Amino acid sequence: MVEVQQGSGGARSLSPDALEQLRRKAVAAVESGASQTRVASMFGVSRKAVGTWVRAYQAGGEPTLRPRPRGRRAGQRLALSAAQQGRVVDTLAAGPPDAAGLPWLVWTRKAVAELISRDFGVVLAGTTIDKYLLRWELTGRDGGAAPPRDCPAGTLLVTWTHPRSLTGTGELHALVAVSGRGVLFFLAAAQPFAGIAEFRSRLRMQFGRDVRLVAHDWPVARPALLGDGREPDQEVVVPA
Repeated sequence: MVEVQQGSGGARSLSPDALEQLRRKAVAAVESGASQTRVASMFGVSRKAVGTWVRAYQAGGEPTLRPRPRGRRAGQRLALSAAQQGRVVDTLAAGPPDAAGLPWLVWTRKAVAELISRDFGVVLAGTTIDKYLLRWELTGRDGGAAPPRDCPAGTLLVTWTHPRSLTGTGELHALVAVSGRGVLFFLAAAQPFAGIAEFRSRLRMQFGRDVRLVAHDWPVARPALLGDGREPDQEVVVPA
């Protein structure tokens, strides 16, 4: 006889093979004339579980007794472990991608994907990268500001965000720029940015031309980011 804990939770703790055997024995006992209550007591599972197995067997036969693949828990659905995510965020905050040995001047979805592929051998699509950036709050807690619909070529909407440190290193900072087509560029750091000049310069070099930055939702305490001493309004244009 298969030993299980009292209640349906015991059945869930069994291996797939053991659970299949338990179901077969329980259904066979009911088919032989035993009551579902008696069978539940015999095998240490709930009467509800026995009833579910019997009804499924009567409707679909033998295949219904085989356990379905169990869904993964929320933490198991992620391609990267918590430790791997922490390493990625630490690398992003350590400097621009060229400092990490990658051929870009600012971080992009593609650059992050390349970093993950290089360091962990995991290939992720751009949509998955977006989910991680949102999870780390790098693009803001709501996914970041939407780019302007009529954003002219060469204009980027720039936001200051505070990514989550996954390794306990303290508050992080990021300058995140989004084009009218939703293309993402960013730099991250462990310390507050003293200005926006380096980010703008790297964007200009990566684009191969001048860029126009539209600052959005800036912290009042950081006017130096705008580079001209102005107190930031809801939206301020930073000339190229």
